[in-house]
Amino acid sequence: MIYLIQLQIIIIALLVTIACVIPGNFLVLRGVALMSDAISHAILPGIVIMFLCVGTLNSPLLIIGASLAGLLTVITTEALMQTQCIKKDTALGLVYPFFFSIGVLLISACARNVHLDTDMVLLGELAFAPFNRLICFGYDIGPVALWTMIIIIISNASCAWLFYKELIISTFDPILAHMQHIRPSYLYYGLMMLTAITTVAAFDAVGSIVVVALMICPPAIAYVLCNSIHQMIWLSLSIGCYATLIGYIGAWYADVSIAGSIATAQGLVLFIVILLAPQQGIIARMRINQKLRTQHALDCIVLYLQEQPFKKVNIAYLSHQLRWSKNHALTIIAHGVTQGKLMSDNDTLYLPN
Repeated sequence: MIYLIQLQIIIIALLVTIACVIPGNFLVLRGVALMSDAISHAILPGIVIMFLCVGTLNSPLLIIGASLAGLLTVITTEALMQTQCIKKDTALGLVYPFFFSIGVLLISACARNVHLDTDMVLLGELAFAPFNRLICFGYDIGPVALWTMIIIIISNASCAWLFYKELIISTFDPILAHMQHIRPSYLYYGLMMLTAITTVAAFDAVGSIVVVALMICPPAIAYVLCNSIHQMIWLSLSIGCYATLIGYIGAWYADVSIAGSIATAQGLVLFIVILLAPQQGIIARMRINQKLRTQHALDCIVLYLQEQPFKKVNIAYLSHQLRWSKNHALTIIAHGVTQGKLMSDNDTLYLPN
């Protein structure tokens, strides 16, 4: 029985990852990844208000209320930006704490005796997800979170497939989108609505912090590694699921929070990729910059020699004139000799004929 529960936890975690990564790719491409964090906090008042209306936490109307609250967050943020008084990051920093604080006040004032609190919203507990069962016509057909996330995945994947071209065009060239009678604003708000629905569907299982990590980290990892959007989407799905499995295994052996371990694993994979990526990684960029500095120094030596009457110069005198250490000068000269741009004879450096 315990192995079946573990299997269900893993499946739910993977489904949540897939559901979050699909809209997350377009959020990262549009440069609005922080909007997922804003929505994940701002949905709280929508959930509380809808709960106060229907009186139960199991009603699907809570998803509608949360989605409307998320959409209202986006609209309010865009309205503040349109004033041109503040930038997007400032608008987000003003709007989502405001909505989240309203939700906290509503919980403390009207829902103190209900299992709906800020810890549940922020942290979640994936280990409890298999125990919330879906009963259909008297039959237990599995955890509610499992079927909910399957529906969300189908919805997100269908929207991404149907509007793939429109999403790409409106992301990179809004002017071209208008010329082709595509409404970028409609697509933007539709994407935010999908993000809000995905967030509220997943937060009960894993919490909003993990939802944000899953929406940002795998797409960001794939963005560093890929030059094709199509490859980026598939790679982000693969890496996201892989990191989720690593996080679950780490949580199992360390006996810590599964959701927290998954978010940590996503962040660690992102850090490793940013450090070791073959083209865009920190180490690769350091090597490229080092090569550029060496090439620039070599060009300086060549230009200096071209200005000399006999195209020759003493190496010690050269390093003194350029204010280089002798070791650094010898390194650059060796590089120039290897490329055939310089020649040396004892302590004399000269240009090849």
